[in-house]
Amino acid sequence: MRTELTNIAFDKELSPGAYNAINVCLRLKPEEKIVIITDNECLEIAASLDAEIKKIGSPCVFFVLEDLTPRPMVNMPQQVLDELETAQVSIFCARAKTGELGSRMQMSSVVNRKRIRHGHMVNINKQIMLEGMRADFLAVDALSQQLVTIARAATTCTVKSKIGTDMVAQFSPDLKWLKTSGIISPDKWGNLPGGEIFTSPMRVDGVFVIDGVVGDYLCEKYGNLVDTPLTVEMENSRIMAMRCDNKELLEEFNLYTHTDENSDRAGEFAIGTNIAVTKIIGHILQDEKIPGVHIAYGHPYAEHTGANWISKTHIDCVSSTVDIWLDQQQVLKEGKFIF
Repeated sequence: MRTELTNIAFDKELSPGAYNAINVCLRLKPEEKIVIITDNECLEIAASLDAEIKKIGSPCVFFVLEDLTPRPMVNMPQQVLDELETAQVSIFCARAKTGELGSRMQMSSVVNRKRIRHGHMVNINKQIMLEGMRADFLAVDALSQQLVTIARAATTCTVKSKIGTDMVAQFSPDLKWLKTSGIISPDKWGNLPGGEIFTSPMRVDGVFVIDGVVGDYLCEKYGNLVDTPLTVEMENSRIMAMRCDNKELLEEFNLYTHTDENSDRAGEFAIGTNIAVTKIIGHILQDEKIPGVHIAYGHPYAEHTGANWISKTHIDCVSSTVDIWLDQQQVLKEGKFIF
């Protein structure tokens, strides 16, 4: 039986974040087709997005994944991919399940090829709608633009923290820095809430203490790591050693980062810029936007950064309160921008 979003009641406190998503971030126009991909766990948020779309009058096609396929899904349903082929705007508003990254990559492949303005709201929840999605995204965009200009001229980034992070990333002029500030363009789909700049690093060396969160399906399981940080030692971008008091997390993270030959390689190096995010809440979608640094091991978004390698995994890892220098210029001090 097909689920109807118009029959789903939603908390009106979701409306400001939904307005931001549709009108500020995606800038949906009445003549544009939008596709919403949601699931049973995110129906209320999807309904709030649908209400904003109806005010604009745009043609909207929505899918509830459980109506189409068992979860976790191996492949993105063909009906979804077919509708994306003729869309100008899309939103993925659903929870991540173990083993589903490949299906989301199938979706993003169409998004990239068709240059769709895509808002990726994987693992969105009510708290994020009330916090990160209520940001002033024009201000976040202005800050992100200033920062990415500095980053594009830099050859190194040094990151340190009081709890032990001490690493240096080196950058290549052949690898692009991108801005995903929440203002989404056809050039690069973005997470919502937005607020980061990122590249694929030429190499990373040193110690990275992950006291925020780890991503993908491990995020929901382990949440905020402040009490059991995961320490990773890197050499030439590869994980050489790791330790954590939570042995189950350590084992799962180790397995994840050894899925394929590049799963243990630092593929993304990013600085969060969403100034509305002030604390770690245990959800990667918002936490990776906190002013600070995050590294993703695995897939380097090669289609955007220009990296010449791939991986079928991608797991973001967030450190919460750090100092950051781009070359000799300090841009972040204990989690606060100072440039």
